[in-house]
Amino acid sequence: MHTKKVLKAIILTTVNDNRTIIIRVIVGLIFLSEGIQKYLLPDIVGTGRFEKIGFADPAFWAYFAGTFEIICGSLILLGLLIRLAAIPLFIIMMTAFVTTKWPILVNKGFWTMAHEYRTDFAMTLLLIYLLIYGAGKWSIDSKIYKPSKT
Repeated sequence: MHTKKVLKAIILTTVNDNRTIIIRVIVGLIFLSEGIQKYLLPDIVGTGRFEKIGFADPAFWAYFAGTFEIICGSLILLGLLIRLAAIPLFIIMMTAFVTTKWPILVNKGFWTMAHEYRTDFAMTLLLIYLLIYGAGKWSIDSKIYKPSKT
């Protein structure tokens, strides 16, 4: 029983701060939008993009990533299970770096990569913020988890 309480605390504990809503809106809307676009514009940001990058079975991976972006982006907007929602998105960001930005770094140098990576870098840092601090005061997580006073 003690392990269950600790796990619940790790997942749902959040700062008592209303500023986190701004970060949640940015992260949630961007990932939600990108996920939807993988379905609406498959040739540009979905299957076609994944094929260009060199993924085996690009349709599967485009829709797989898009689905996680939609679900996890929505959870982040709601402030529900923030830390669990941030993990798949962080993995997506690391995969994007390795498959798209690392080759730029190797072939064109740091400054070209830094330019191309700016949005991904900001999103990755915002995800790390959410992993560390949680959903904030205006979230479902803060309503679900009320730490005991003992």
